[in-house]
Amino acid sequence: MNKPPQDIRLFIKPYCPWCHKAVAWLNERGIKCETLDVIADSKAFTEMINLSGQRYAPVIEVDGKILADFGPPELEKFWEQLSHR
Repeated sequence: MNKPPQDIRLFIKPYCPWCHKAVAWLNERGIKCETLDVIADSKAFTEMINLSGQRYAPVIEVDGKILADFGPPELEKFWEQLSHR
């Protein structure tokens, strides 16, 4: 049996429509995550760049796995792959 992800962090920019879609996708599925605003928090911005190798948001980290600069279709595919590990 697969265990649910334990550590979920979402790096966002508050004005980013893709970030709003990512938050909505997670909320619709009852998935709790830590949300980090990379505009308000320069440490989070630096960490996002170090994790993803780029400056675009959203970036999600799930138990050490990274998905960067995505929309809902990519997030859904990423989540399915995590569920089958």
